[in-house]
Amino acid sequence: MQSLHRRSTIFTFFTMMLACFASIGGCSTVGTPHTAVLAGSALPIFDGNSGLAMTWDGLVASAASADAVLIGEMHGHTQGLTATADLFDAILARRPNSAALALEFMERDDQVALDDYLSGVTDTEAFEKAIGAGNGNHPSGHRRMVEAAKAANRPVYAANAPRRYVRLARTDGFERLYEMTPEQQRLLSVPDAILEGPYKDHFFELMEGMSASHGDEGDADTEPEDNTELIMGMFRSQNVWDATMADSVARAISHGNGPVVLVVGQFHVDFNGGLVERLRALRPGVRILTISLQDAQGSTFREDDRNRADAVIHVGP
Repeated sequence: MQSLHRRSTIFTFFTMMLACFASIGGCSTVGTPHTAVLAGSALPIFDGNSGLAMTWDGLVASAASADAVLIGEMHGHTQGLTATADLFDAILARRPNSAALALEFMERDDQVALDDYLSGVTDTEAFEKAIGAGNGNHPSGHRRMVEAAKAANRPVYAANAPRRYVRLARTDGFERLYEMTPEQQRLLSVPDAILEGPYKDHFFELMEGMSASHGDEGDADTEPEDNTELIMGMFRSQNVWDATMADSVARAISHGNGPVVLVVGQFHVDFNGGLVERLRALRPGVRILTISLQDAQGSTFREDDRNRADAVIHVGP
């Protein structure tokens, strides 16, 4: 029973981790940030590499000149959702004939329902019913971006793999996905291999830390359970998500869109995350701008955020 409980705990926090991964540790000041007034809130913006201040106009210009803009959000963060929608509006204003939107929360088998809505075949009620929309998978900021794309007659891509196939990657491995029919495989990208290096190391470190922090309270002399196999299964799922979303963005770029703005959980993007690695491998030389929204409240750059993304925005707690 203890083993089953610990495995359930790890799996629960695996899903939570994707939504709420945030930095910890001390902060240091590197310059005074410019603030952009968005929805009544002043948002400090930093160059994630140098730690120097960025202006809102500078951020928008950089995004508009990129091929792909990967926005690492904190799912459900109200001000972060507003800031993301504001940024997409600004990009659309600069690139009205080529900007496109892609969403992690939309799975590829939602694409027809999405296209029907964008083209006026169905109304809002029918669309949201078709995708099972709720605050969890279609929050206000995402709704606003979809509406902006619709008004501008720009495409929106359902970027992610269906969860039922992602689950197979975790439980049965990539081999099970290789055996699927071509029509099934159209809905996802199966990696040739998992990513090695810092991304994998960070994933395992985080998951093992969650296991230790949220395991059973019991005999202090009990040997910790080896969860390597379980965490590896979760990392396979993570790789399917990264590979599929990278492929969705690459395809959107190949169709002449740009920038393609993908809104995704920040772990996929931060510190040259798996999504960034996969996209660069698919499209060498592609111009990628990564943006990480952080729940920091202060107006000073934090050393823990250095090299997290090309731009770091403090959106408050």
